[in-house]
Amino acid sequence: MKLAPFAADLGRDRKAEHIRLALEGRNQGTGGAFDRYRFEHQALPELDFDEIDLSTTFLGKPLAAPLLVSCMTGGTEIAARINRHLALGAERVGLALGVGSQRKALEDRTKADTFRVRDAAPSVPLLANLGAVQLNYGVGAAECEAAVAMIGADALAFHLNPLQEAIQPEGQRDFRGLVAKLGEVARGLSVPAIAKEIGSGLSARAARALHDEGFRIFDTAGSGGTSWARIEGERAGDPDLGEVFADWGIPTPESIRALAQLPGITLIGSGGVRNGVDAAKAIALGANLVGLAYPFLEAASESAERVVERAERIVRELKIAMFCLGAKDLAALKAATLHGRADQ
Repeated sequence: MKLAPFAADLGRDRKAEHIRLALEGRNQGTGGAFDRYRFEHQALPELDFDEIDLSTTFLGKPLAAPLLVSCMTGGTEIAARINRHLALGAERVGLALGVGSQRKALEDRTKADTFRVRDAAPSVPLLANLGAVQLNYGVGAAECEAAVAMIGADALAFHLNPLQEAIQPEGQRDFRGLVAKLGEVARGLSVPAIAKEIGSGLSARAARALHDEGFRIFDTAGSGGTSWARIEGERAGDPDLGEVFADWGIPTPESIRALAQLPGITLIGSGGVRNGVDAAKAIALGANLVGLAYPFLEAASESAERVVERAERIVRELKIAMFCLGAKDLAALKAATLHGRADQ
């Protein structure tokens, strides 16, 4: 990983620390989130590989493939460069894109440019991002609209992160009354609202509560990928606490299966997705889109070209999986036979 150009930034603040620690392999899940699932291979796919269609739409905009470059970072110099690399790559390949939490830019408007990437990604869906708990710490409808306007976003993702906040030294831990507050703010927003976890998974109960409040887009962000417990435990000087909770949460496949039962929703399956086969499994389990963070963060720490290469590789892997399933499009992939092994 070519981090040398960013080395001066890496120890300066929380966001830079998050990037540094997220890029360390020990803070990533050790087991494949989707390994217990196996597709039924089709030796006679009865289709032409070149006719496989991965296209879809999200937030009213076309995508070349059902992939989201998940919300990751912002607020510091290294984050600005990473976000620009991600945006250039997402635009070139035709993928949706999210930015990291914009709280820092709301508190210090000089940081806003580290999130502004619409000029680099003019045609793809772009997601703004704020922590849901911040609605209990002074953020209201005006600030939510400001986050959207800041980057010209097509939607606002509210991230739900109680485990991270509980371990984080600067954590905001008052999660009382958030369901009603999220519903009230979301109903008044100028763009759709998204509810997303950040690595511990969305439960059916949490999703139903927000569905009742009008939310129609959910991002599972289940366990199996980046461990924010480990990251925040290290930042807090208590790695043992982080290790206790390192595997906490709902595995992404189980979260997808639970939320796919909700009517009229768009479901983003994310958390531990590392390649195109994982993405295919997420879609077959019920996801409409698939989000990836770490694989793109690693690439974006180097260049936009590396982001493009990584994205094109994942798209090719997804397409090969579909070919070997006889699935000519995403609707056919959703109907593919996927077996879960009970011994794992």
